[in-house]
Amino acid sequence: MAGLKEVRIRIASVKSTQQITSAMKMVAASKLRKAQNSIIKLRPYAAKQREMLQNLSGSIENSGESVYSELREPEKILLIVIASNRGLCGAFNSNIMKAALALIAEKYQAQSDKGNVSLVTIGKRATEYFTKRNYKVIAHHDDFFDNLTFANISPFAESLMSSFVKKEFDRIEIIYNQFKNAAVQKLVAEQFLPIAGETLPGKAVKSQASADYLFEPDKETVVRELIPKTLRIQVFKAVLDSFAAEMGARMTAMQQATDNARELLKNLNITYNKARQNQITNELIEIVSGAEALKG
Repeated sequence: MAGLKEVRIRIASVKSTQQITSAMKMVAASKLRKAQNSIIKLRPYAAKQREMLQNLSGSIENSGESVYSELREPEKILLIVIASNRGLCGAFNSNIMKAALALIAEKYQAQSDKGNVSLVTIGKRATEYFTKRNYKVIAHHDDFFDNLTFANISPFAESLMSSFVKKEFDRIEIIYNQFKNAAVQKLVAEQFLPIAGETLPGKAVKSQASADYLFEPDKETVVRELIPKTLRIQVFKAVLDSFAAEMGARMTAMQQATDNARELLKNLNITYNKARQNQITNELIEIVSGAEALKG
């Protein structure tokens, strides 16, 4: 009887868990739909702006904004690591941490040994992970996902641009999960500043693509307005991409958890029915045996 009671308790526990994972899947699906629409609409605009930026920035000489294309020896590095505030989203967060550590080890190990690799984390999971391991986390922005708007992200992007202009950092890279679909996220480590940077200092940055543009009022004015706006949009796109990828990963993880709970319930019900059948059989045998004893 104790065995049956344990199975009943476990069945109730799994049913409760299944209800929770199913509800979390629906919440993630609702948020994913909104985030997916936003990032799909933003991508073409951001991609075209980045293309124009790469085409034009290298051709502007003696411009006040050309500092964003200045190539320096990468001695001081800043990595922007975008994760999530919560777990229960599969390998979403762990993949980001691994990618950041791999980037440091493969590309910036010498700078890291000198203590010249700094991190800015977005998302509590990244903040906790790197803080506990004594990495140089100079700032964290765990509240961005509470109000994910361009106006909220812009000041952060401007602070990154200012730190590069002031030569506090020679290179800034962003590491995040790029949204592909609900089941697929692509790890991305892209250079934020300098714009389309190379590894050799002192050489202008030019894009492979070439295009002719008509400028009004003039090229310098257009680029001076274009560069800061484009850089702000690139940061916003990365955070929005990561948020959409997180919702997709969480929805997929909760769907798998719900399916696993359903399969587990099926097996537990079979176990319970077998145990109950054995118990009834034993009780019948006892009754028959008792009856036969009375006859004797």
